[in-house]
Amino acid sequence: MLFGSDDPLLQPISADIRNEKSVADATTGAGAVVNAVSLYVEHGSDTFHTIHVDCAGRVANEARRAGAERFVHVSGIGADAASSSSYIRSRGEGEVAVRAAFPGAVVIRPAVMFASGDAFITLILKLLRRVPIYPMFGSGKTRLQPVHAEDVAEAIARVVSRTEAAPSTLECAGPRVYTYSEFLQSIAHEAGLKPILIPVPFGVWHGLARVAEMLPNPPIARNQIELMQIDSVASPALPGLADLGIAPRSAEEIVRKITV
Repeated sequence: MLFGSDDPLLQPISADIRNEKSVADATTGAGAVVNAVSLYVEHGSDTFHTIHVDCAGRVANEARRAGAERFVHVSGIGADAASSSSYIRSRGEGEVAVRAAFPGAVVIRPAVMFASGDAFITLILKLLRRVPIYPMFGSGKTRLQPVHAEDVAEAIARVVSRTEAAPSTLECAGPRVYTYSEFLQSIAHEAGLKPILIPVPFGVWHGLARVAEMLPNPPIARNQIELMQIDSVASPALPGLADLGIAPRSAEEIVRKITV
């Protein structure tokens, strides 16, 4: 149920998630509303809390006022309102704000997402090809379960279109759990590369990210480092892609397409 840009059912509109009237205008007449807005680097008044909590709650509230039947909020695996990380904490608080504003909202938590031409696998491949010695985040023991972005989009489409009630929370992840070092080795193998992986302490990465965030388009941010310090693996206690009838695609499949 993924619609192309030329689908007659799609009508692009512009809205400012920070402005109540703008959000109200955008949600008027909508049968379902999906909030997938997120922030990776704070800028001025655009903070993690304002975007992930205040704005998410605003969209959910306006969707309820507009009479929308479904509201889907895209969060992330690991979201935790009690986290010491301002980014991770704001994602958890955003879920709370959405549910308070729109009872019955469905929260979708993807693992780290990948796609052809993305800033994850595509960037890793580029670096693996350019540097024979690859610096890892920490010791490379963090576990992750990458998921294809289109599989997450399909999950959202199915939740929106189904007639029966959807689970309140779904965690969307790929078919395999890796350690970070295993993931790098698997990607390198598919690309015919044999890099040397070296561990780099997270403290060093945080220092580099702090400097990088001073740039107009930082290549790395501290919240990304914080996310790499926790496992991004779907909970077996929560429903996921399989419960929606979706067979997730592997990261290796995408790498093979990119490297052909």
